[in-house]
Amino acid sequence: MLSTLVLNTHQLHEFATRVLKKSRGTLEFKGPWFAKMDFIITSDPMNVHYISSKNFSNYPKGPDLRMILEPFGDGVFAADGNLWKMQRKMIHSVIKHKKFESALEKTIYQKLENGLIPVLDHASEVGIKVDLQDVFQRFTFDNICMSVLGINPNYLSFEFPQVAYANAFNATEQAVFYRHIVPKSWWKLQKWLHIGKEKELSKAIKTFDRFLYECISLKRERLLTSRKASTEEEEEFDVLTAFMVEGEEEEEMNEDREIGALKKNDKFLRDTAFNLLAAGKETVSSGLVWFFWLVATHPSVENKILEEMKANMVMQKQEEEEDDGEKRLFLDAKQVNRMVYLHAALCETLRLYPPVPYNHKISAQADVLPSGHRINKNHSILISYYAMGRMEEIWGKDCLEFKPERWISERGSIVHVPSYKFTAFHAGPRNCLGKDTAFIQMKMVAALILRNYQVKIVQGHPVSPSNSMVLHMKYGLKVQLSKRTIW
Repeated sequence: MLSTLVLNTHQLHEFATRVLKKSRGTLEFKGPWFAKMDFIITSDPMNVHYISSKNFSNYPKGPDLRMILEPFGDGVFAADGNLWKMQRKMIHSVIKHKKFESALEKTIYQKLENGLIPVLDHASEVGIKVDLQDVFQRFTFDNICMSVLGINPNYLSFEFPQVAYANAFNATEQAVFYRHIVPKSWWKLQKWLHIGKEKELSKAIKTFDRFLYECISLKRERLLTSRKASTEEEEEFDVLTAFMVEGEEEEEMNEDREIGALKKNDKFLRDTAFNLLAAGKETVSSGLVWFFWLVATHPSVENKILEEMKANMVMQKQEEEEDDGEKRLFLDAKQVNRMVYLHAALCETLRLYPPVPYNHKISAQADVLPSGHRINKNHSILISYYAMGRMEEIWGKDCLEFKPERWISERGSIVHVPSYKFTAFHAGPRNCLGKDTAFIQMKMVAALILRNYQVKIVQGHPVSPSNSMVLHMKYGLKVQLSKRTIW
């Protein structure tokens, strides 16, 4: 089995899908005894529901996975137990705050107007080919840095600058994936010898940590200066500032003193920021690049989205006249949320190409899955979200087709699919808190580009998923843009 896996590393996701289809959704993998790489891989929704919800407490991240996820520290992605619950509660309180929602929408407007539109206009006017994957990764990195840290890196601009800490963040992700696919003894040896991917990871973590701790220090200085000056001027809302202010208030009021103490700890703030940056950057950029590839290769879907957009134009014109009479190049959150077919097309994209293709769990105690497979204590379990989107048992015989209509009911509303079947935002208590904000960003960007530009894939450009923690395109997405003139 190991030799077959090695031979198929260039197409890991498709290989896992084929094997799981032959194995009725669950397979026990046996590696060499010395490698300690035995695991169970599943795409069975009943197993997923059981692991993610019904017996959630028996399937934590575990100490081995926390070692692999070292750069995430004690953040919400790697934490278990009370620490995880505490962080989830804190993050939920911030991102569901009206100030956060308002600030996020304002940030998106700013990056659309001052970042994305100028870059795409330039590409269409000059007639140059552009890598949409690179564009989206830069756009989302700027967005999430502004929302979490209150800092605009200007990573997306005409020059496509090389920003050291942004590059370090990408290198960290690649090195963490490497830890997932090689024996623990191998990457630990590399770390001890300070060679290979581990050397790259060490350098990347130092670079990005330096950036994060500088942001934290700068925030503390600004808050202190603001208090000394007794200024009433309200700063832009960002997660880091919100955590710092709330932490001090909670300690002063003797409420949730443990949480308040955490929020004053620089290491905790660093871990929280890193985890939120990873979540906010990757989900949206990955979803968008696969969306535009699918739409560009399915003209009928593009036409239906454009027709839906035209139907909403009358309402938008009325709203613009009521506001300030100024014509906008992009739709706001309220307007894109009326677009059912666009939402369906994005759901269909995420079904086929989930941003996180696998979820890794460890069994705390021996167990038996609904499929009948026995699980030993401290056994690794991989859930293949990628394969789940390609299973006939879940989605029907047309599961390989890009078909947004499957998400729309007879009444014209979005069909609800349980999270243990549609796993793009995970399932159970660890489901993604940022699902709504991710959809808003994707819809606003998708609507902007489709309304203003025609996107054509460069002829002969190869498209395949990369082997990574996040489902990027291996070779990016080279496109040519031209102005759309039908509006």
